[in-house]
Amino acid sequence: MQKHTSIQLFKYEVADGVSEYHAILRVTNPRLTFTEQIESLQVAYDHLVGEELPDAVAVLKRYFLSDAANQANILLATQVEHSDCALSIVEQPPLDGTKVALWVYLQTEVQTRTLPHGDYEVSHGGYRHLWSALNFNKASKSEYQTRLLLNDYVMRLAEQGCSLADNCIRTWFFVQNVDVNYGGVVKARNEVFLTQNLTEKTHFIASTGIAGRHADHEVLVQMDAYAVDGLQKEQIHYLYAPTHLNPTYEYGVSFERGTYIDYGDRRHVFISGTASINNRGEIMYPGDIRRQTERMWKNVETLLAEAECTFEHVGHLIVYLRDIADYTVVQEMFEERFPNIPKVYLQAPVCRPGWLVEMECMAVKTIHNNAYKPY
Repeated sequence: MQKHTSIQLFKYEVADGVSEYHAILRVTNPRLTFTEQIESLQVAYDHLVGEELPDAVAVLKRYFLSDAANQANILLATQVEHSDCALSIVEQPPLDGTKVALWVYLQTEVQTRTLPHGDYEVSHGGYRHLWSALNFNKASKSEYQTRLLLNDYVMRLAEQGCSLADNCIRTWFFVQNVDVNYGGVVKARNEVFLTQNLTEKTHFIASTGIAGRHADHEVLVQMDAYAVDGLQKEQIHYLYAPTHLNPTYEYGVSFERGTYIDYGDRRHVFISGTASINNRGEIMYPGDIRRQTERMWKNVETLLAEAECTFEHVGHLIVYLRDIADYTVVQEMFEERFPNIPKVYLQAPVCRPGWLVEMECMAVKTIHNNAYKPY
């Protein structure tokens, strides 16, 4: 633990194979300047990888900023000497009153390299994990930006011998002014997915579509993505929780509620952005932040159970709130129920105005399946 910072750490450690860690690094003194806050986080991160986890390397860092237009270039300048992984940066202000927070995903026993187009490859045990971050363009509308993002990503995957349908496991769409621009994201995604054989009769991709800004005001949509090369189709499973949630295509969008991957030694679970919804696609408990939070928990718990997991297997939580006035209530609720899970609270309106809170998470569980190679 370093001065002016806190580190929440989840450990999944194995004696022989890849160990995994999720860390949330937060600044504890909001009076520091942005540069001082970044320096404080960097000191804490250096301590984490140098002292606590000397054998681990970062595979993904996501910085959450309070004012990307004034902060992103400063942050990028500090990362020149630390560009050791996929780097994601998004304006989603931390709700504790600080200017920056960091989620970092780390692993041991992996080989890493940067691919020609800037994507980041993490390989071990016959698998290649492809992380893609900070993808954007400046087309005139959110629809066109999303279409270009996805088509470009399809081509980059093809260069790696992969496809969107067979290899992409998770996406994140960060949308400026989500109440206005999300419709364009949905239209473009639906149409591109159709060309890639991603339909209600096949499958979609786990995803979060949430408010988030790039430093450049002309960027209406930015995308992060994760794909895996080397999987058999039977290793990928989709989560539905039909008692609590409806298929997303019923209200015109195309993503999976959750996905899990079985390796020979572990199960990875990816829960999409999940809110207070029922299995008819209706918003539950409009205007009631406490009951929406509880229903959201139940939905996520049911998805995890379908993957034979519980919250004990969750490595991190990202919590999005539309209204900063709800932070105190939600923070107290989460800290009481999940005191030991690394988590971060962000101001980021959800894709439907009636949803006051949304969350996403990743989980990992030990399994033994000799049909597949270990992670």
